[in-house]
Amino acid sequence: MRLSLSRRRTVALAGVAAVLLVLSGLVFWPDGTPRVPPGAAPDSLTLESCTYDTEAGTRAADCGTLVVAENRANPASSLIALPVVRIRAIAQPAGEPIVRLGGGPGLSNMDFPEAARLADHHDVVLVGYRGVDGSRRLDCPEVTSALQSSSDGMTGPDALSATSRAFGKCSNRLQRSGVDLSGYSAAQRVEDMESARKALGYQRVDLVSSSAGTRTAMIYAWRHPEALLRSAMISVNPPGHLFWNPRVTDSQFAQYADLCRADAACAAKTPDLAKTIRDAVATMPSRWGPLSIKDTNVRVLSQYAMHHNGPGSAPNNAPTAVDAYLDGGPGAKWAMSVLAEAALPTSTVWGEFASFAMLDAPAARQYYAQGGDPGSILGNASTDFLWGGPGGFYTAWPDSPDNAGYRTVQPTAVETLLVGGELDFSTPPANATNELLPALSRGHQVVLPGLGHTNDFWEHRPEAGKHLLTAFFDTGRVDSSQFDRRPVGFGTVPLSMSTIAGLLVGVPAGGALIGLLVLGLLVRRRRRRGAPSRRASRWIRALTMVPLGLAGWFLGVWFAWTLAPGWFIAAPVVVVPGTGLLIGLGAYLARSTANPGSRFAAAAAVAGALAGALLGSLAGTGLTAPVLGIVGAALGANFVVEFRGRRQRAELAEPAAAG
Repeated sequence: MRLSLSRRRTVALAGVAAVLLVLSGLVFWPDGTPRVPPGAAPDSLTLESCTYDTEAGTRAADCGTLVVAENRANPASSLIALPVVRIRAIAQPAGEPIVRLGGGPGLSNMDFPEAARLADHHDVVLVGYRGVDGSRRLDCPEVTSALQSSSDGMTGPDALSATSRAFGKCSNRLQRSGVDLSGYSAAQRVEDMESARKALGYQRVDLVSSSAGTRTAMIYAWRHPEALLRSAMISVNPPGHLFWNPRVTDSQFAQYADLCRADAACAAKTPDLAKTIRDAVATMPSRWGPLSIKDTNVRVLSQYAMHHNGPGSAPNNAPTAVDAYLDGGPGAKWAMSVLAEAALPTSTVWGEFASFAMLDAPAARQYYAQGGDPGSILGNASTDFLWGGPGGFYTAWPDSPDNAGYRTVQPTAVETLLVGGELDFSTPPANATNELLPALSRGHQVVLPGLGHTNDFWEHRPEAGKHLLTAFFDTGRVDSSQFDRRPVGFGTVPLSMSTIAGLLVGVPAGGALIGLLVLGLLVRRRRRRGAPSRRASRWIRALTMVPLGLAGWFLGVWFAWTLAPGWFIAAPVVVVPGTGLLIGLGAYLARSTANPGSRFAAAAAVAGALAGALLGSLAGTGLTAPVLGIVGAALGANFVVEFRGRRQRAELAEPAAAG
């Protein structure tokens, strides 16, 4: 029986050690991306049956890997692998397959739950974007860190300089590691789609694209018109518009002001919504009590929030942003500042974003050369966030020779449907009307009343959107009659920024107090009842690790919010010290042996917890870092306590055996 217990303890220790090794591995080998199969040839595709999850349930599909050259212009180019999914049409015979081109830049092309709306009579094909979904991913942690670690906000003067340097460092690092950045262009992305089309045996395909993905669809039509039957573009982004023109943004605010005047509840709060927001931005408070408000963060999040009108995007939608300016006060602005820093720096793969956006680098240079913002409501903050200001990443990132031919609109005879939302702050439909539609000999445009950017299209009246797209793909007929005007829900804000501010303050404060209370109870129990049994010790450690870990992190968060605004709330410097200290002390107090052993026993438990917390936080990204940091700290502390307890029991057993 003793041998069995010993073996179980050995297995437990080995398990903890194994998990710690896995966390270590995640730090140095974090990705699970597709790999180039041994001996694979360029433009080869391997497929096997699989399933794909859609909003309508699981659908039969084929999944595989497409192998392509990293740079087709270089005969000696290395190969990269891209994922491919074909969601099979339900009915046969099927119409032309539909190739999906998602937005971004810097976002995956493999997440498309709405595919079910198009797959009744068409295969739907997803091909991963090079630089995001493929075997080489252009991550730039340098850029993310620069955006998250500025005390003056993501587009403050210090942040802009740091971000530009970070892009240069990322570019140099990627190229030193063998990445050919000139191959990560929109034109080569199009050739990836062509390789997939040919490998799948399709003569022609349809395209459904959105936002920045519409630029890829344009280049596809310009390069390979014979390969396309029809192209539907949602939230159209013509050349030269991969940034937000402040004058256009102000005109969109004017539309919202008109809608506010027509809404009794909104009109009762302000006679001129645009002016109210302008005044609020101009007089932005710098603090909410002891908590720092980063002005440019609020401006950037405001721009992103105004993209969408629908409740499905809440709280990052226009009604919530408007409510923050009309009813919020400093607390709401602080919540916007915190949410911007938590979400936006990790919202894209910055290296792929930069490579794709270089298409519009001349337009960005011209914008800044002409003075940039003319004094608009939100100012330059949003465009600065994308480009890094006048000395932005386009001064440090290499421009692909592929881009030269696709910086202006070209004519095409591919039958094309342009779909825009009337209130779209990101890709106002007027840009497509004035610049792209005249170049389409078989072009159609639909502007949907009351809708904003892409999410609004997919969310509002799903059957109407399905009918519009499938009718166009099946027959070329454009029928938007099933859409109605979506009203702006000025009075429908289920979770306001003021409420979010209360939660952001209350949860960390409450969590820190609970954790400190748990630590106090452990001290009290130890003093009154002595050491617990081995089984009780393990239960106590298992049940207290989470509240202690959260308390340690929350204490770090409060320190960052009040005294170190340049520290990101999920950075190791915030996560590791408190988490490691509290979990280490908790594990030491809950140990089963009554013998304190070495006077360094507590320090050893804390050291183990700190090491585990560091490994865990480095293995995570964004807000997963604290979670993995807590897991790592718990494993590290328990490993030390179990190891030391076993050694002490062995030392005590030796004299008994000798006697």
